[in-house]
Amino acid sequence: MGYKETLLSPIKVGTRESKNRFFIQAMECCDADKEGNPSELTLERYTNLFRGKAGIITLEAISITHESRSRDNQLMIMPENAEALKRFIKKLKEVNPDALIVFQLTHSGELSNPNFSRRVTVNPLYGYGGDLLTEEEVDKIMDEYTLSAQIAHEVGADGVDLKLCHGYLGSQIIRPYNSRDWKYGGSWENRSRFAFDLYERISRAVNDKNFLIGSKLSMWEGFPGGFGTDAEDSALIDLKEPLSLVKGLEERGAQYFVETLGSPSITVSLVQAERQHPYIAYLHQTFQKALKDAVKPETVIVGSNYSVYGRGNRGLQACDPAENTMLKVGARNIERGITDMIALGRQSFADPLLPLKLEEGKEQDIHFCTICDNCLELLIRQKPIGCCTFNKYYTDTLVNTRKEMGKLNQNHT
Repeated sequence: MGYKETLLSPIKVGTRESKNRFFIQAMECCDADKEGNPSELTLERYTNLFRGKAGIITLEAISITHESRSRDNQLMIMPENAEALKRFIKKLKEVNPDALIVFQLTHSGELSNPNFSRRVTVNPLYGYGGDLLTEEEVDKIMDEYTLSAQIAHEVGADGVDLKLCHGYLGSQIIRPYNSRDWKYGGSWENRSRFAFDLYERISRAVNDKNFLIGSKLSMWEGFPGGFGTDAEDSALIDLKEPLSLVKGLEERGAQYFVETLGSPSITVSLVQAERQHPYIAYLHQTFQKALKDAVKPETVIVGSNYSVYGRGNRGLQACDPAENTMLKVGARNIERGITDMIALGRQSFADPLLPLKLEEGKEQDIHFCTICDNCLELLIRQKPIGCCTFNKYYTDTLVNTRKEMGKLNQNHT
């Protein structure tokens, strides 16, 4: 089977079917309206993704609360957002009824921006901190997650991604650094309680076998005490807890997992390999295989960091560029049982129509991500986000942002 046939082959996810092996990552884009509803710009972005025919599309990190959030113009999912979300999903399903859409539900925790929201923490991390969460507050947050999942189901989403990655509250609770002696900290039994109980609550509340549930996981956050390390003061990789987590979540109904690494606020190069260090993308494949080997055959694994390969012209040494393209690397890894689907993040900005172009035999027309990471600069600066290379609207946004704010002096969110 050629790489095109592999990537365009369907796959069963729970009781549902993804029409191909392309999975659109949750990409925060700071373009919601003042109430946290999808704006016309949001609708335009997702309409293009639905036109592009990726099998599964994730609605970017959508906050379960207005109180603690990282983006000023972040999408929200509370009762007052339900009608707008229902109209939004209806319009997208009219464009392409076959694409599955999952909502990535999140709470920002200590990554909440104190300029416009309440920063909270389970155990103050150096440089972050915030108000120390009580057990009662975490229980309330879990109620909010459950309600948000019910709303997602009611408005027509096909599932949810309970975010356990990239330094947000879910990953803050499960990491070894959460050594505080309380209901949700200290021992692994306590730290895993949040994720395990949350899955159980949502499964009971939604009670629909056709509604997908899964999580994006930072398998190794890459700093002392981060998830996937062996102690609260060590950065040594130890996958005992990540693999225990996925097995426990699988027992509680998880049908898919999205592999990722790092935290954009701390170890951004692990999250997305940069132009200067593209070889970090190779590291992700080891963690994808570890996940794949740990779960049941029917549980779907989605691998990250494929955008970096592009057309193969990324300066990666000791390999034939013609064979080291995004499409060929992704297909090989699927065929070899390393991953089941490949995730498109930055690449989904560069060309939301990629799967459609591949299907129609127009591979030469695909705009491959240049890994310029100007989209990351827009995210850091709380501006509407998209591809600054292939979309003039975002090119102009970047130019105007630099005129307004000057040179960016940090490379993390």
